[in-house]
Amino acid sequence: MPGPKKLDPSASPRALLGAELRHRREAASLSQDDLGAPLFVSGSFIGQLEAGTRRMQADQAQRLDEVLGADGFFVRNCAALKKSKYPDHFAEAAEAEAVAQTIKEYSPLLIPGLLQSEKYARAVFLAGRPTAPEATIDELVAARIERASLLAHPTTPMVWMVLDEAVIRRRVGGTAVMSEALCHLAQLSRQRRVIIQVLPYSSGGHAAMGGPLKLMAFPDAPPLAYLDGLGSGQLLDDPAAVRSYELTYDLLVASALAPDASLALIESVAEDYAHEDQQL
Repeated sequence: MPGPKKLDPSASPRALLGAELRHRREAASLSQDDLGAPLFVSGSFIGQLEAGTRRMQADQAQRLDEVLGADGFFVRNCAALKKSKYPDHFAEAAEAEAVAQTIKEYSPLLIPGLLQSEKYARAVFLAGRPTAPEATIDELVAARIERASLLAHPTTPMVWMVLDEAVIRRRVGGTAVMSEALCHLAQLSRQRRVIIQVLPYSSGGHAAMGGPLKLMAFPDAPPLAYLDGLGSGQLLDDPAAVRSYELTYDLLVASALAPDASLALIESVAEDYAHEDQQL
C-alpha cells in the first residue's frame, strides 16, 4: 500500500497544519485513532485533517496543542483558515474540492460553479444579489473563476457532472449568455476534460429530486459528500451516508443521456440560443 501523500506546507494554511499534525503525531508514536480519542473524533477524521481535506476547528486546535505539546502552534495557525473567499457554509467544501482526485456532481438548477463562464457566473450572482455593489459582484465572480482554475490540469481531478435538463433550458442572463455558457460546456466535453451527462425531462422521477449533490474522493483520505442548500451546506464523511449518496449518483448516471447524446443536446440548445439572440 502506498504511503500517505506528502503535503506541501507552503501550499496553504490547511496543508501546513496537516503536515505538522502528521509530523507531531508520528513523533509521539500515536496512531490516528489514538489521537482522535481525546478529541472525540474518529481516526479517519484525523487522517482527513492531515491530508488537508477537512478544516481544523478552533476547539480541535486547542486540544491538539495540549495533547501533542505543540505550544500553541495549532491555535495560532488555525486562525488563518478562517480567511476564505467563499461563504462560510461552502468554504470547507471548496477547500476539499481543490485537493480532490475525483469530483462527481449532480446539479438540478444551474451550471456547477467549476463549469461556469464568467458572464454566466455574473448573471447568477446578480440574480441573488440585485442590490449588491458592483465591486462585490466582481469579487464573487473572480473567486468563482479562480476556483475553476483547477481544470487547467489536463487530467486531475477527474470531473463528472450530471446536469438536469432544466440547467440548460433556464435562461440565466439571457440568450447570448446562455449560448456562450453552453458552448463552454461543450468545449470542456470535447476536450475530454470533463464528463457531462444531461438528465432529460423524459426520465421522470429520479433518485436526487431532493436537491444537488457533490461527491469528492481523495488519494489518501476517505471520500466526502456535500449537500448544498439555499445559503447553507453540509459536508458529510460518515461512510454509510457517503455510500448511500454514491448509490444515488450511480442511479442518476443510469437515468441520464450518454455523454455523446448529452453533448449533442447541449450544442443544439446553444445553437438555438445563438439563433434567437441574432433575431433580437
